[in-house]
Amino acid sequence: MTTTAAVPQGDLALLESAVAQELLHKDIPARLAYTASDGTPRVLPINHWWTGSELVMATFTGAAKVRALRRHPAVAITIDTADAPPHVLLLRGDAVVTDADGIVGEYELMMRRGMPADDADTYFDQLRADGARMHRIAVRPTWVGVLDFETRFPGAAPPAISGGA
Repeated sequence: MTTTAAVPQGDLALLESAVAQELLHKDIPARLAYTASDGTPRVLPINHWWTGSELVMATFTGAAKVRALRRHPAVAITIDTADAPPHVLLLRGDAVVTDADGIVGEYELMMRRGMPADDADTYFDQLRADGARMHRIAVRPTWVGVLDFETRFPGAAPPAISGGA
C-alpha cells in the first residue's frame, strides 16, 4: 500500500490506499448508481469482486439494469462501512456488460466469500442444474475518491473537522 494522504481525490493512485484495498476486498455490498432506461437515477446494493483492475458485479439475465447500463454505461459506485470512523470508497467509470454462458466466475468467488462451503456448493449446483445464465458487469475506475474521516475528509467538511482553514 502506498501513502496517499497528499493524493488528490479523483486520482487512480487512491486505489492503492489501505482504505480502498480494505473496502475492495471486504464482504460488503457496493452501491451501484446508474441511469435507468427511463432516464431516472437508480442506486442498488450489489455484491462485487475486485480483480486488481476492475470491479466486477454480476446479474442474472432479464435484469432491467442490463439494458440501462448498455444504453448509459456511466456509473458511480460507493463501498462504505457504518462503523466509526466510517471508511468510504467512491468510484466512477463506465460499466461494460458482457453475456456469460452460465455463471460469471467472479460471481461465484464473491458469493463463496460469504457463504459456508456446503451452502455455496448446494447453491451453485442448483444454479448450474437450472441452466442459469448471467451478465458480467465490469467497471474499470476512471475516478477514485477515499474518505477515512481521520486523514481524508469530504471537501465540504467544516475546518474544525477537516483541519483546514
